[in-house]
Amino acid sequence: MMAIHLPPPIAAYFTADRKGDAQALAQCFAPGAIVIDEGNTYEGRDAIRDWIAHASTEYTYTVEPFALTEEDGRIVVTSHLVGDFPGSPVDLRYFFVMEEDHIAQLEIVP
Repeated sequence: MMAIHLPPPIAAYFTADRKGDAQALAQCFAPGAIVIDEGNTYEGRDAIRDWIAHASTEYTYTVEPFALTEEDGRIVVTSHLVGDFPGSPVDLRYFFVMEEDHIAQLEIVP
């Protein structure tokens, strides 16, 4: 796979996700950030930390970002996920909205 250059907050997000570090992952986000995943909305760093902590205990997975584009002002990272979750493996698209050096919004869609 071709290496892609992710903006630092997004690179930090995927690094924290790989390590299962929910606290570090939450710090990639702005204080009032919103995450939309599997039809659920999580608002604020505490909710985002709890969301990723739950996801990382429920399933074991690896995530490998492989494509980066921009769409309507959002940074779109396509990642290959492999793990013990239903439907694995799957490619997911992560739509990031940036606010200075933090993630303001993230929507994850298949």
